[in-house]
Amino acid sequence: MASSAHTAPVTSRSTSALGRAWALLEARATIARRSIRSAIVSALLNPVLYLFGMGLGVGAVVETGTAQGLPGGSYIAFIAPALMVASGMQIAASESLWPLASALDWERSYHGVAATPLRPAEIVAGHVSFTLVRVALPAVVIGTLLIVGLDEASTVGTVAAVGVAVLVGAAFAGPIMAMTARTLSHVVMIALMRFGIVPLFLFSGTFFPIERLPAAAQPVAMLSPLWHGVELARAAVVGAPTTLAVGAHIAVLVAVAAVGAVLAERAFRRELQQ
Repeated sequence: MASSAHTAPVTSRSTSALGRAWALLEARATIARRSIRSAIVSALLNPVLYLFGMGLGVGAVVETGTAQGLPGGSYIAFIAPALMVASGMQIAASESLWPLASALDWERSYHGVAATPLRPAEIVAGHVSFTLVRVALPAVVIGTLLIVGLDEASTVGTVAAVGVAVLVGAAFAGPIMAMTARTLSHVVMIALMRFGIVPLFLFSGTFFPIERLPAAAQPVAMLSPLWHGVELARAAVVGAPTTLAVGAHIAVLVAVAAVGAVLAERAFRRELQQ
């Protein structure tokens, strides 16, 4: 049944690579309707709770002490742009782990899709596209809250930060999809979330500047695509200075996303031929 749900929209559009990838996006969106309520809660409510809990709760304490010098001028202005991209990382990771393992191995629905005109690269493109739509939703919600409620937020910059969140999602989706397709291991997926995504969320500049980390850990934090996205979003929304040139941050994210997409396509091709 799961396989037919994936393949039904696929056969209707096979005239171009873009159309075939779009058909897979439609298929995943159709399946997502079954769990739309939980998806809305996880995609929209969680980052908003972080925003108010950390920004207003912890921020009230921070601002009475050492908030001076924070880029943006207040703690909530400091973390809000970062949460836009951090939530994008989390959603991209979650969509690239268990849902993908299910489609490739547990239900093998993508093997059914591969029997249609779709090629592995188009399946990757469709899956990533659906993931990035999910990434954009909470970014838009947080961005709207910033424009309405935060005097420091630039409207144009906040719109640009939504694009940064999507780019960060792409930078995480490709490499994680490649890993999932090659391992299909529940243990590896849990380990990645626990020892990879969660530490990145906490220590990539989202809640405090990485300069507060031990000196030896700072270069490691700068390797994270999330840190580059946090720097870009903060600069766009509240005009904070960036450690590297804006173009350098963008180039890193684009390069990671491109390499990840290539690796994912190769891993898909290998898995779908089995």
